[in-house]
Amino acid sequence: MSRIGKLPVQIPQGVKVGAADNLITVEGPKGKLTQDYKPEVSIEVKDDKVLIDVTVESKKANAYHGLYRQLINNMVTGVSTGFARSLLVNGVGYRAEVKGDILLLNLGYSTQIEYHISKDLTITCEGTNKINVVGIDKQKVGQACAEIRSLRPPEPYKGKGIKYEEETLRRKIGKSGIK
Repeated sequence: MSRIGKLPVQIPQGVKVGAADNLITVEGPKGKLTQDYKPEVSIEVKDDKVLIDVTVESKKANAYHGLYRQLINNMVTGVSTGFARSLLVNGVGYRAEVKGDILLLNLGYSTQIEYHISKDLTITCEGTNKINVVGIDKQKVGQACAEIRSLRPPEPYKGKGIKYEEETLRRKIGKSGIK
């Protein structure tokens, strides 16, 4: 059995969880999320807890056990509090701004980059160098941040590019210039 899968998922006030026909639905104040699951696991909602158990003993079933427990936990957290990630834009002339449902980025290329914002995400800019991505689905928030970061990853010499706020860069020393 999975160590993570054995832990029950606590359901906070105002969140409803339902499991039927290999589909789990989590509804809360911020929205509604659904996830299908494999028949190797069984999901049971009791009082204010969600219990996940394996139906067959196999290595694959144990992997699904921990996976679905964590996915359900992320869904419950998402509909109750949401997920947020911040990106920092660093470089001379590099800036970001939101216009409607498009994130406009000037990243040192000859053209301005347009990133179309998904309907279930909220992207805001603080000043011209901080981008905040907020949503209820952890996977979509992380994927959007990864796509934005990949437009100009940080380089190790001057640190120019887009990086996560909590990310630390290993800076390299340039040429020494010793003769």
